[in-house]
This record gives sequence, structure tokens and C-alpha cells, in this order.
Amino acid sequence: MNAVLARGVFVGGLAGLLFGFDTAVIAGTTHGLSVAFHLSPAGLGWTVSSALWGTLAGALLAGSPGDRYGARNCLGAIAGMYLLSALGSFTAPTLALLIASRVLGGLAIGASTVLAPTYLAEIAPAERRGAMVGVFQLNIVFGILVAYLSNYLIGTLSLGADAWRWKFAVAALPAALLGAQLFTIPNSPRWLAVRGRGAEAASVLERIGVGDVAGELDSYARTQGAPDGALARLSWRHHAKPMLLAMGIAAFNQLSGINAILYYLNDIFTAAGFGRVSAAGQAVVIGATNLLFTLLALAVIDRFGRRSLLRVGSVGLIVSLAATAYIELSGTHQGWLLWMLVLFIASFAFSQGAVIWVYIAEIFPTEVRARGQGLGASTHWCMDALIATLFPVAAAYSKGLPFVFFAAVMVVQLVVVTLFFPETRRVPLEEMQNALARS
Repeated sequence: MNAVLARGVFVGGLAGLLFGFDTAVIAGTTHGLSVAFHLSPAGLGWTVSSALWGTLAGALLAGSPGDRYGARNCLGAIAGMYLLSALGSFTAPTLALLIASRVLGGLAIGASTVLAPTYLAEIAPAERRGAMVGVFQLNIVFGILVAYLSNYLIGTLSLGADAWRWKFAVAALPAALLGAQLFTIPNSPRWLAVRGRGAEAASVLERIGVGDVAGELDSYARTQGAPDGALARLSWRHHAKPMLLAMGIAAFNQLSGINAILYYLNDIFTAAGFGRVSAAGQAVVIGATNLLFTLLALAVIDRFGRRSLLRVGSVGLIVSLAATAYIELSGTHQGWLLWMLVLFIASFAFSQGAVIWVYIAEIFPTEVRARGQGLGASTHWCMDALIATLFPVAAAYSKGLPFVFFAAVMVVQLVVVTLFFPETRRVPLEEMQNALARS
């Protein structure tokens, strides 16, 4: 991998790190927020999920600007939103201003889940696309680990009632770094070609180390679905299959319970009888497991394929969620809770976590890829917001009920993936539509 391509992957990864950090940092602030703003379980659910409604809006709105102005160019605005969100959450004097800052961060997260995987998929060679787009997910889980670790360390500093503010503030540094690094990478050559800027596309292909520049440009031209510079439509008539696949994998991703568990991880451990400092320390173990098994998945995703990883992971998710439900419902075997959540995170990281953003970014044509990614991402975040809002209410009624539901949905996922999901491993993006039609 040459230097230009490596910088592009690094920048896409930074967007993922911020996504992961902002997703998980809330787990260490729920107690502080509840005390500071006198929140009920329902009020806490709405406060936590407020960012997610911004995330949904960001995912819905980012596709058209991404296809029109380019993913790289739009990531600059995203970096600014991350920075303002971190500083706003740190200084917020009222709940309303905190929620506004979290919604702004949510907009950035939603947009980055559309644009960063799109950019990475379009600069990656087919034989390494899974691993390179997977760097986005790798940095998501690294950001989650950083959030859990920083929450734990800040919790040991005796900062008092304002400790939660410092936990939010940590995100300002990687946000500023992302903004600066965007000036060092080129636009996607596929996007440039679709927008009628062939000479610039050729220059970028040379810079990222493509040997046959003319042949690559010719492959772009053969599959281009709109006249040079025009913006093609994402439509059910022409893109029904990738749309269904994108919505399906995104919905299953959240119906595993992954983000509900990440957001309320400390509360889950506390409900099982662990102290708050102990819960924060065990959250670091969960974050490290997430990182380790994401690395393992990226090492094999281009060898074994996306579908195989989804099926293997589904089995682990079913077992771990069913066992967690039993522990919470029976009030026994609490010593096994950490290990079941480790199995859950390992299974998720090895399957859904590693596959989702790669798969959605692969299955749409270049001229509608950002909007297709937006469809999948908005489905993901809509489900996430609903589950994050309802989880504390359902858990207050029955600690084990949410896990019974998540386990049942993972059984459905295993069946659906086995019967309906095609394999996309090593298929060039320009040949993907024909491959989907044949499957």
C-alpha cells in the first residue's frame, strides 16, 4: 500500500474512531447525568438516545451531498461538528444545551457512517476491499476501547460531580486531527469519473498506485449509470436488491442489542451486583475483546467472505444472549456475566461488526453509492435510537427481557443470511450488480 492510499485509510479510520468514542462514552456518564439533571429511567433513555436521532438525521441527509460533492469534501464539515459537539457537551450548563451538543455529534456520526465507508470502498482494490473498508470498523471499536479506558481513568481522578463533562471533552483532540488530515488525501477516483472529471480521476489513480489507469477508467465508464456530471437516482425499480440487503443487514446489526449493551454496559453490570468502579473496569475488558476480534475478522474477511462471518457470529450471539437473559432473570451465576458479554462482543465483532459497513458500501453502483450507504446507515440508526430509548424502560420492567428478544432475533438473522445474502468477496465494484443479479 503506497503512502497516499495509506493516508486515505488513516483518515477514514479517524472518522470511525470518533464514531466509536462518541457511541461508547455515554456508558460512563449515565450515572452523572442522572444525578446532575435528576433523570428518571425514561428521561435517561431519551437523553442517551437524543444523539441517535441526530445520527439518524445525519445518515439520511449525507447521501446526496456525498454523491454530489464527494465523500472526502463532506468529511471536513463532519470533523467540525465532532469538535463542536465535544466542546459543547463539556461546557453545557443545562440539559437542553447538552442534548443539543449530543444531537450535533449524532449528525456527525450518522454522516460519517455514510461517507467514510463510501470513500474507503472507492479507493480500495477489490482483493483488499474488505480489510481496507473494515479499518473503519476497526477504529470504531478502538474508539469504543478508548472511551471505556478514558472513562475508567477519569473516574479514578476524583473529579466529583463534573467528571462526566471531562469524559465528553476527550473527543475534541481526534476531531481536530481529522479536520487537519483531510487536506492530505485526494478525492475518490470513481467519484471524480462519475462527475465527469476524468483527468483528475486518472491523476488520483496514479497517486494511489493503480497500474492500468486507462483500463480502470474504462471499467468506470462501462458501468456509469448517468451522463457525465449528472446525479443518478437511487430507485426501487433499479436498486431493489441492494436496498433490501442494506436495510436487512443494518436492522439485524442493531437488533442484536449491540449498542444498547454498549450504552448501558455499566448499568448492566451494576444491576447484576457489581460496584460502579468494578463495572467501569470490566467495560475495558469488553472494549479490548471488541478490538481483538475485529482484528481477527479483518484478517480473514477477504479469505472466508462476508456471509460466512455473519453465519458463524450468529451462533455465538444466540448462545451469549440466551445465557445473559438467564443470568439476569434468575439472579444466579453472576460470575458468568462478564464471560457471556465477552462472548457476545467477540461474536459481534467477528461478524456483524466487521461486515456491515463493508457490505453496504460494496453493493450499490458508484453513482448512487453514498445514498445507498445512507439508506443502510439510516436504517441502522433508526433501530438504534428506538432500542436505546426503550431498553432502560424494558430493563426496569424485567432485567432479562431485552436479552430474550435480542436472542430470538439473532435466530432469525441466521436463517435469513443463510437463505438470502449473496457473497461479495473479491467482486470488483463495477461487476457487483451483475453478481447480485446472478445470486
